[in-house]
Amino acid sequence: MSETAVTAIVLGAAVRPDGTASPQLRRRTLHGAKLYHAGEVSRLALCGGVGRYGASEASVMADILRAEGVPDAALILEERSTDTITNISNALALCPDMKEVVIVTAPYHAPRARLIARHLGLRARSSCPEGGLSGRKLRRAKLRELGGLVKVLIWMVTGYRLT
Repeated sequence: MSETAVTAIVLGAAVRPDGTASPQLRRRTLHGAKLYHAGEVSRLALCGGVGRYGASEASVMADILRAEGVPDAALILEERSTDTITNISNALALCPDMKEVVIVTAPYHAPRARLIARHLGLRARSSCPEGGLSGRKLRRAKLRELGGLVKVLIWMVTGYRLT
């Protein structure tokens, strides 16, 4: 893989009890397919382990991407992580040649994800699908992001990971 290749890191979201993607996971995944088909990225690192329900977020995303015509050779599955720091650090471990990334996530989550990626030495930008949370759910998600940001800043300064 060329050092100039750009990888999309598609961050996971919930898998439904029936094993299908939540609306947020589907939006992110289809956005990753769009980036791939437009030639903006050469591969997709799909991040997310097993949550409440059986299938890993990464494997559910891979199924959607295959149905969208993305070849298996362009897919890297990171199926162990359960938070943003390990999403990105595990993806980097699987793709040590990765230097430049496009992080695909929700708009409210993108600043923290970019901060983590840059701290890990990656050139990072984000690309977010349209639509998603609104109203009370969006306000709750933004508030949760503040707590996540505090944890990331502590990790960056001390190396200590709060859970």
